Amino acid sequence: MKYDEKRAFVRVDIDSEMSYRLVDSNEFNSARCSSLSGSGMSFIAPQVIDVGKALEIHIAPKNSITPALTAFVEIVRVAPLANGEYEIATIIKTIKG
Repeated sequence: MKYDEKRAFVRVDIDSEMSYRLVDSNEFNSARCSSLSGSGMSFIAPQVIDVGKALEIHIAPKNSITPALTAFVEIVRVAPLANGEYEIATIIKTIKG
């Protein structure tokens, strides 16, 4: 059985602008969402964020058919990329809307 087949939810590759903030901060930062599933998401950010940190994220798709997503997530993995950015994987804890 392939690893992807063992997932509880299908992961969808997307390319959407998003914003995030640490839950103890009012400052929002920009990033690019790269994948989304029913239990988690990954995004590309210009700065590193520590594993275990909690974030509020907001994704507003370009088309009006897809609703915006606001959620609280926990960072579970951070991987540096060759271009100096970071791929950040999260678990969705709570969906706000």
